[in-house]
Amino acid sequence: MHTLLLMVLCAALHCASSDSHQDADIETLMDNVLVLRVPHSPGTRFHVPLICGEAHQNQPVFWKKNGIRLLLPPLEGNQVSVLVEEMDAGNYSCHLSPDGQYLNHTLVLVRLNPDNMSVILEESDSGEGHIQCSGHNYNGSFHCGWTRQPSRSRAAVLLVRAERNSVEIPCELDADGSGVSCQDAKCIFEEERHRISVTVYIHSVSRLEGYTTAFYLRDIVRPEHLPNLSYSEGGLFTWDNPDSWQKPCSFFSLEFEVLVVYHEETCDVNNYTVSVKNKKYVFCVRARDKHTQGPWGDWIFICGTC
Repeated sequence: MHTLLLMVLCAALHCASSDSHQDADIETLMDNVLVLRVPHSPGTRFHVPLICGEAHQNQPVFWKKNGIRLLLPPLEGNQVSVLVEEMDAGNYSCHLSPDGQYLNHTLVLVRLNPDNMSVILEESDSGEGHIQCSGHNYNGSFHCGWTRQPSRSRAAVLLVRAERNSVEIPCELDADGSGVSCQDAKCIFEEERHRISVTVYIHSVSRLEGYTTAFYLRDIVRPEHLPNLSYSEGGLFTWDNPDSWQKPCSFFSLEFEVLVVYHEETCDVNNYTVSVKNKKYVFCVRARDKHTQGPWGDWIFICGTC
């Protein structure tokens, strides 16, 4: 009985030792950022090699994790290995002494492999996924936005990559980190042959998730509000194309949808038939690209005979 118990104990210790020395699947996402890809299972333990820098090879180097010196065990030397258990990674910085000059750092993040369990961003109710993109015309400018889960409100965007046919598209992150504005350089009269791809890398503490969407501009162009909507006697309504819509109109044509609803209703009501007995109504109109049949712009409305 004692022999069997000893064998079981030794086997357990061997498994624990093996788990703690698994070869890590590590990616360099950007300068000073390593991503550890781990399976979705409890108790994962991986060693991640870190280096302070070739210039510090012969210097006394001390390491900290998230600003706190590592003592158990102490982590010293230009090249070290840190143990990451499950999602417990962080920012590892190296210094000339325990409280001395900062030399370098490496942010270690953990990403599930496969990355198919999203917990940071909300999925759109409209079926557009986690990232929603739109543009007002074909000049190449577009905006993509996302919404964090309430429990992940402090999640931070680490990197946004946008490209078309392997050509990088410059983007600028919104001040609140909830969207990005990009400018594609494609000619507005040129037919689109390749989709635009946008990938957002966002992390909550040490957990990293990547979200990707791909689209043609023609699929996301949504005209702005129609300006100068007016009413004249006899029931005539007129409006203009948005100032941001391209010309000539013969090439960039718009089509319009109009609705007439009770004045107490909203323009989203789309199955109301006008009654000649009702003198109070609201006139609604919106537009979309006539040729691509893309998404409709927002409704604009005016009171007819309220």
